[in-house]
Amino acid sequence: MSVTSVLGEQRVRPADRVAAARRRISPREVVSQTMTMAWRALKKMRRNPEQFFDVTLQPILFTAMFAYIFGGAIAGDVRSYLPLMIPGILAQTVLTTCMATGTQLREDMEKGVFDRFKSLPMARIAPLAGPMVADLVRYAIAATLTFGMGIAVGYRPDGGALGVLGAILLAIISGWSLAWAFTWVGTIARSAQAVQGISMMIMFPLTFLSNAFVPLTSLPGWLQAFVRVNPVSHMVTAARDLANKGTISAEVGWTLLACLVVVAVFAPLSVRSYRRHL
Repeated sequence: MSVTSVLGEQRVRPADRVAAARRRISPREVVSQTMTMAWRALKKMRRNPEQFFDVTLQPILFTAMFAYIFGGAIAGDVRSYLPLMIPGILAQTVLTTCMATGTQLREDMEKGVFDRFKSLPMARIAPLAGPMVADLVRYAIAATLTFGMGIAVGYRPDGGALGVLGAILLAIISGWSLAWAFTWVGTIARSAQAVQGISMMIMFPLTFLSNAFVPLTSLPGWLQAFVRVNPVSHMVTAARDLANKGTISAEVGWTLLACLVVVAVFAPLSVRSYRRHL
């Protein structure tokens, strides 16, 4: 080997080699790497079972509290309030659960976990999408426990098993889509505490300024205007139609459209912001 070739090889930076390798990653490899990162996240959950506390305790506590505290005041009795409340608790539980995605991402970035990925020929979206795929398990647990607790206190969904399953799937899709927004927050905030604070400021108004727990007609006119365009209201109404009636209404379409818009906006923003940290 000549001196020229040796010097030529020395002028190629390792970062350039990694970038060249990343450009050759195929879509099939992207999916494979994403699932690998999802498996890593699942193993992390198994070693840290406290990550399941929110998805196991929150549906039980909120369902019992809201049913017995507000049931008589809003619907006259608990049993009459459950068809209105359970889909609302479903939306609140799953959407609140997805806030942890951004917080955990920020914690990993602070610990230097993502520094290890810099030298790997890995698709840049894989470290972001992998944990979100793993979080689908948490959303499914939260949604299932919500309906299970509702049935335990007297809720009987007229939509049957298929209607309940449809409502759960819709909630999981909505939670996964909104998690991209919190992932973006996790890449731009300076600390995990900041991510949690910003996420709470976003999620709580969206959840409580909706028709999740009270009928739309009971709200003042100016608030009804916001509630009608709130994406959470569309999701709650769609879940009610599925679970209580077994029908796929136009609200399902509006909810899926909102999910598509959120992913289309925040997924590229998350990847672009993540690249700045590489």
